[in-house]
Amino acid sequence: MNGGAGKLFVLSSPSGGGKTTVLSEVLRRDPTLRYSVSATTRPPRPGERDGVDYHFMDPGEFDRRIRSGGFLEWAEVHGNRYGTPVEPVLGWVEAGERVILDLDVQGALDVKRSAPRSVLIFLLPPSLSALRERLERRGTDRPDAVQSRLAAAEREMAQCEQYDFVIFNDRLEDAVDCLQAVLRHAGDPQHRSTCNGASNEGIIDG
Repeated sequence: MNGGAGKLFVLSSPSGGGKTTVLSEVLRRDPTLRYSVSATTRPPRPGERDGVDYHFMDPGEFDRRIRSGGFLEWAEVHGNRYGTPVEPVLGWVEAGERVILDLDVQGALDVKRSAPRSVLIFLLPPSLSALRERLERRGTDRPDAVQSRLAAAEREMAQCEQYDFVIFNDRLEDAVDCLQAVLRHAGDPQHRSTCNGASNEGIIDG
């Protein structure tokens, strides 16, 4: 996937890091940006819609898609599988459009290996303690699941140096503005950049 005049972006953050909220606002502001809906074997959460939030698939259908090469990347996360359908992503990029994927770290790095010109963006929460508050406030996980997600978040945050851009998600408006700027102006980054004061020091402090 090296041809085409478009641009492929991948946005990642730890679970509860505010990625869905930030991305939803960016998509609302910029209707020309294409968003690829991921597929998953996990059941829908209250209010989620098939084909809008995710393509919800049973494990058998997911397996069939894997065997037929129907995913750009896929992985198992927290006991469920997630994948990015190859179409329509390839078609959009080849048509010269900007496409954004919403993936975890493993998926983002898999995409970067198969599409080296893709741009990886990491949305960094202010701290692990702030992330814990967000997860607990969300109320969708048991205490042991929250702890598991926090442990995974610490591992993911340690890998943000592998991303082209890091956005510090402390204030929603600032994070949205910064993401929009990256999506509008990013070329082929040759080095890691930061935004909104994110740094590589103390990023996992509580």
